[in-house]
Amino acid sequence: MKRIEAVIKEENLDAVKDALDKAGFAGMTVFNAKGRGTSGGINLEWRAGTYKVDFLHKIVLMLVVKDEDYRKVVDIVVEVCKSDLTGGAGKIFVSTVDEVIRIRTGERDNEAL
Repeated sequence: MKRIEAVIKEENLDAVKDALDKAGFAGMTVFNAKGRGTSGGINLEWRAGTYKVDFLHKIVLMLVVKDEDYRKVVDIVVEVCKSDLTGGAGKIFVSTVDEVIRIRTGERDNEAL
């Protein structure tokens, strides 16, 4: 099984969720986060002058899927979010999950997904 953590812009969440739902991936967890990439933040102008915002609001979308499904999930997230040409579209982290247990039923691994 694979754990996919996608750090995306807040405004992309609904489109990503809808695309994943259509592909049959309904189970997901969402976290609010702040982060910055290689650009180091953004500069904003206000009445008093320019100031730098180091950490921007992001969403972390987490899914655990069968090994054979993770590339499809990654491709969906990339396709939905890549059209953002302003930078800071996000990152996707994929890691291996050793075990999943559904607490309510005791089911394990793929059956628990």
